[in-house]
Amino acid sequence: MSEEQDFSFRRKTPEELLEEIERLKKGKLKIYIGSAPGVGKTYRMLTEAHELAKEGIDVVIGLVETHNREETAAMIGDLEIIPLKSIDYKSTTFHDLDVEAIIARNPDVVVIDELAHSNIPGSKHAKRFQDVLEILDHRINVLSAVNIQHLESLHDVIQTITGIKVRERIPDYLLDVASEVILIDITAETLQKRLREGKIYASNKINQSLENFFTQRNLSALRELALREVADDVDDKTDKEEARRQAIAMNEKILVCVKNDDNAEKLIRRGWRISNRLRAELFILTAISGDYSELDPYTQKKYNTWKKLATEFGATFIMEKKNNCKIFHVITEIAKKHHITQIILGQSVKTRLEELTKGSIVGAIMRETDGIDIHIVADSRKN
Repeated sequence: MSEEQDFSFRRKTPEELLEEIERLKKGKLKIYIGSAPGVGKTYRMLTEAHELAKEGIDVVIGLVETHNREETAAMIGDLEIIPLKSIDYKSTTFHDLDVEAIIARNPDVVVIDELAHSNIPGSKHAKRFQDVLEILDHRINVLSAVNIQHLESLHDVIQTITGIKVRERIPDYLLDVASEVILIDITAETLQKRLREGKIYASNKINQSLENFFTQRNLSALRELALREVADDVDDKTDKEEARRQAIAMNEKILVCVKNDDNAEKLIRRGWRISNRLRAELFILTAISGDYSELDPYTQKKYNTWKKLATEFGATFIMEKKNNCKIFHVITEIAKKHHITQIILGQSVKTRLEELTKGSIVGAIMRETDGIDIHIVADSRKN
C-alpha cells in the first residue's frame, strides 16, 4: 500500500497575484555587483551582451562608462549604441542616458552602466536607477552594474570601513527588483595588481588610491561584505514566500525612534536591515515640540531627508508632536497604537549618574509596555 501524500497547497492572496501579474508586465533587471571599482563588472556585462547578440537577441548600449580603460572600451565592439542626450546645465553641456530614445528603439536588452549615478539637475529623474525602472516598465530588459558601497543600507558600514562617505546610493529594494544579481569577485591582491598596472585609474592616481581606498584592509572587508550581501540576497529570494508567511504569522513590527542628531540616518538603515531580515513592517518615529512649519529650514531639511529615506525603505514615517509629554510616553503610545514588537533606539547621551538619578528611557519604555524587544544602537561618538 502506497503512502498517503499531501497534495494540499496554499492559494495565493489577491495581492500576491497582482504582484505576480505586474512583474510579468515588466522587463527583467540583471545587476552585476562588485566590491570595488575595477573588479570587471562592466567587462563581464559587455561579455554577456555580446553572447546575447550572437543568439539573435536585440541588444543595444544605453550607456557604458569605460573610465578610459582600453579593455572595457574594446569590449563594446560592434554593439549598437544609443546616442546620449545633451543636457545644458550652468552654461555647460553634459551628455547622459537618453531614456526616451531607448524606449522608442525598444530593444530586447539594453546595457546601462553605473546604476547609482546621479543625473544632471533638470533631467526627468534624479537618479539613473529611476531611469532604469522606467525602461523596465516598457518591458525592456536591462543589464546594469554597481559596487557594494552604493547600497543605501550599507552606507554607515562602508563609511566605517573606508572612512569615505559615499554620496551616490541606490535603495536596497533594487536587489529585490532584479531577477538576477551576479557578484564579480576577485581577491584584494588581484585588484591591487590591476591598479598598479594602470588598468583601473590613471598613473597619477595609483599611489594615492593604494594608500586610501585600495588598501588591503579595505578591499578585503569590502569583498567579504559583498559576498555576504549577495549570499543573503539569494537566501532572501529563495525563502521569500516562506519568510513572508512567517512574518505575517508572527506579525513583527519594528519602530525606529530618531531624534535631531547625526545618528538618525544610521538608525533608519539599521532598522531596515533588521526588518528586511524578519520581513517585518517598519515604522520611523520622530517627535517634535511644535508645528513642523515653525521649524527652521535646516531642521525641516533633516526631517525631509529622513522621510525620503523611510519611503525608499518602504517604511511608515511618523512625525509626532510631544505636547509637553516626555519622549518615552510618545514612543510607548505609538508602539501601542501600531502593535509594535521591537523598538530601536540610539545610544543615550546621559551619563551613568544621570541615568541613576533621572532614570533611563529604556527602563521607562519597558515599564509602560509589555512584550516589546528594545535594541540599542551605539552612536558614532569617539571615546
